[in-house]
Amino acid sequence: MYGNFWDNLRNAFKHSDNSLFKLIAINILVFFVVLIFRVFMTIGGLGELYSTALSYLMMPASLPRLATQPWSIFTYMFLHEGIFHILFNMLFLYWFGQLIHQFLGSRKLANLYILGGIAGALFYVLIYNLAPYFSQSVDSSLMLGASAGVFAIVVGAATLSPNTTFFLILLGPVKIKYIAIFYVILSFANSAGANAGGELAHLGGALLGYLYIVQLRKGIDWGVPVQKVGIFFEDLFSGRKSNVKVSYRSKAKTSTGGNFSSFKKAPKSTPSQISSDEATQEEIDKILDKIADRGYEALNKEEKRKLFEFSKK
Repeated sequence: MYGNFWDNLRNAFKHSDNSLFKLIAINILVFFVVLIFRVFMTIGGLGELYSTALSYLMMPASLPRLATQPWSIFTYMFLHEGIFHILFNMLFLYWFGQLIHQFLGSRKLANLYILGGIAGALFYVLIYNLAPYFSQSVDSSLMLGASAGVFAIVVGAATLSPNTTFFLILLGPVKIKYIAIFYVILSFANSAGANAGGELAHLGGALLGYLYIVQLRKGIDWGVPVQKVGIFFEDLFSGRKSNVKVSYRSKAKTSTGGNFSSFKKAPKSTPSQISSDEATQEEIDKILDKIADRGYEALNKEEKRKLFEFSKK
């Protein structure tokens, strides 16, 4: 990160390792564009046209309709209509996204958001087309919102560092694993309610967030295809050629704080090649072992800085 919240948001697209604020900025920009169209078209007597146009960006439960608008599986996760809908989604994305950014870096944060959104959409379509309860509404059901991607990040952060503590108003310090568990249970309880589609998408995103981290610890990154697409477009607009390699630290340990295995093995360097503030592979190994034994919270500020800088290499 490069400054306070508003500085990061304003300069989101000026930095290549700033996907958290890029995602927030895109969601906010789309929200205001949609808001402007909604107000002017409704006042101008074109409310039905607005609703029809918006529906082509929302995620349908109907398979035949999805076949005619396949882009919806991506566009729906950046759409919001209500102010509180986008507000709470972006707050959760910001709070929990910072942890993912610190642990895994900018690209994997974007991977998790996109994959969570896709998983939420597919789970929503699957249940609506299989469960008898939804048989009467499957053709008319549409969904929008970033919640599935956000749930993937929330559960992913809780899987990585379950004992990280947030201070909540009225409740005080609460470990994020309990926050994640509470919202997953709440979504499950409401999955047969008025917002059934959204709640099912939450569950799909949450499951993806958990499995993504589990597989990442084994050295398997489900987000590589998403990452390659992102790098392609970055290179396309910047005019540079990328040479990205993805590899993993093979040593694994388990503990309440979780282990950490998503860092690539650096080549051996001579002392003259390493600056005084640049972490060596040996230092990173010690930091990762410390996380495995005592959790991410046990790291001091300097260790967190070195871990973050190394994750961007």
